[in-house]
Amino acid sequence: MDKTMSNSLGLQEEIFGLIGRRPTRLETIAPGLGHRHFFRVYFEDGQLPQSLIARLDPPGTRSDLAAEEPPLEPIRAFLEQAGLPVPQSYAHQQNIQLLEDLGDISLESLARQRGAAQCVDLYSRACAIVPRLQRLKAPAQGQIEAFHRRWGPDLVAGKARKWLEWSFPLLHGRRASAAEKEALSKAFDYVARVGLDAPLRLAHRDFKAANLHLRPGAKEPEWVMIDLQGAFLAPPEYDLVCLLRDAHVSLPEEQVQNHLREIRLQLPDRPTEDVFMNRFDLITLTRVSKDLSHYLHAATQRGDRRYLPQVPQALRNLKQAALRLAPSDAALAPLLESLGDLPANLDIPHSKGGP
Repeated sequence: MDKTMSNSLGLQEEIFGLIGRRPTRLETIAPGLGHRHFFRVYFEDGQLPQSLIARLDPPGTRSDLAAEEPPLEPIRAFLEQAGLPVPQSYAHQQNIQLLEDLGDISLESLARQRGAAQCVDLYSRACAIVPRLQRLKAPAQGQIEAFHRRWGPDLVAGKARKWLEWSFPLLHGRRASAAEKEALSKAFDYVARVGLDAPLRLAHRDFKAANLHLRPGAKEPEWVMIDLQGAFLAPPEYDLVCLLRDAHVSLPEEQVQNHLREIRLQLPDRPTEDVFMNRFDLITLTRVSKDLSHYLHAATQRGDRRYLPQVPQALRNLKQAALRLAPSDAALAPLLESLGDLPANLDIPHSKGGP
């Protein structure tokens, strides 16, 4: 018996032990950049649901791209109890969790299929989840780690390191000098300090179109959030950056601005337009630069070139934010100048041993 078949049978036995139903088939779901594995589990025992999603967190196999994150529970259960759209959980134990199968229709897939301009209402519905998240407070009883994890200097410094080590050499054809490293690190730190002046609210942390799935059978389109475990406290604009500056979907700029105008006054803190837009662009610099760094690192160091088609859009998002921030504080000047010189595209060579 080969290893793949043996692992499959072992997982089927685990699932049977958890819910007393024996799967008839497992279907591998394409992984992201992280370390987790996902399977669609099918049953033919006449019971509902006919399929579930098995989410596996193998111990000791963390990706070099993933920071430490808490488990999915209890944040999933907390959000479910608060009425937020999350997958139902059928069982969880140690490193395996069985979740509602939401199918394969995500906001990303619909936007690509129909064109983003035809998905204005769907994006409005997605944006409307953000204020609901931000109104949630830490429970009086029970420990929810998301309320003790904060966006801040350490997190932003990590993004700066990835930018300097993974992106800068490829984008500029050389490594950053010591002076450039210091100046760019200070620029990222400036963004962190501005963000810390904002009220910190509960954020999904990876609120992108791929992580919003359409609940099958709902009378009205309902987006369900997946990949929740990274939730933390962040400036009010954070999740909106993840969604509206998502490099996987090219949104018309007018549509982005309309969504921002629509949602700003629905946020619990109702920031002024100037403050809101300034923080939105500043967070774009750190969030999108991190995403771009991950795409480039995966392609050059791991031979995973799936995300290279998103590089041009990520570069455009960074350049646009840099142009709008040009008159800002002088501490940003080295970063804005670096971003202004970015190419429109990159020719990434295949890594040795990559596909």
